[in-house]
Amino acid sequence: MKSIRPRHDDPIIPEDIEARDLPKEARVELKTLSKDNADEVARHLVMAGRLIDTDPESAHQHAVSASRRAGRVAVVRETLAITAYATGDFALALRELRTYRRISGSNDQLPLMVDSERGVGRPDRALELGRSVERSTLPVDVQVSLAIAMSGARLDLGQPEAALAELEIPQLDPDRAFAYSADLFHAYAEVLEELGRDDDAVRWRDRAQRAEIALDQAHAADELETVDIVEEDVFFEADDTDDTDETEEMGEAPRESDDEQHQELEQEGEPDDGAVSTEQ
Repeated sequence: MKSIRPRHDDPIIPEDIEARDLPKEARVELKTLSKDNADEVARHLVMAGRLIDTDPESAHQHAVSASRRAGRVAVVRETLAITAYATGDFALALRELRTYRRISGSNDQLPLMVDSERGVGRPDRALELGRSVERSTLPVDVQVSLAIAMSGARLDLGQPEAALAELEIPQLDPDRAFAYSADLFHAYAEVLEELGRDDDAVRWRDRAQRAEIALDQAHAADELETVDIVEEDVFFEADDTDDTDETEEMGEAPRESDDEQHQELEQEGEPDDGAVSTEQ
């Protein structure tokens, strides 16, 4: 008997959501599709990104719709995995992350894979997976996320001392904060609490909160992402990195027509994601 594919009703996309709202590097991945299909997939991906924090179930429905139209595109499978993880469907997240990794050849979602293994109740497999890739080959922010996921797996196994050791990495700098620092500090504090080192935990919680405040202020002021943390005040640290096109990063560039956008994608070289760097 021929199987019948379950029906999926596409969620509604507001009319003001446009394909060009998707980051440029993701749109480049979609240029293998027909223009109309690429635009529709892009709009679903935009909605998934906008809803992931407030309504993960709806975000997941948009990701499913995108995957039905572009299941062989890496960014689509990545989005489906992330939304599945957000809804607590760790088995689906793990399956989609494996597919994303196979299509893209990238290990940048390795921490989420480790955490998904934890989610399905396999902390030993999570640790094995986390050790399967040389840490130095990963971007710094991914290294930090992986350390946090590995620490969580150690806690799952009742190994708090080993969990603490997983987090004692070069990026655990109490005096400086990067985009990843608050999460790392909070994770370190959590393990310290597990070990009964409450006073130390309080100090790291305080550092995490000050890092969050400092980085929020830096983003609001359009400062760069590295800040010094001191006990009384926080001072922004200057950086000599080149400024990218601020108009494009803030999403204020003049909007081109759909035809112009499609032509632009055909001519683009490396995409500019406008993301904030977290490297030291």
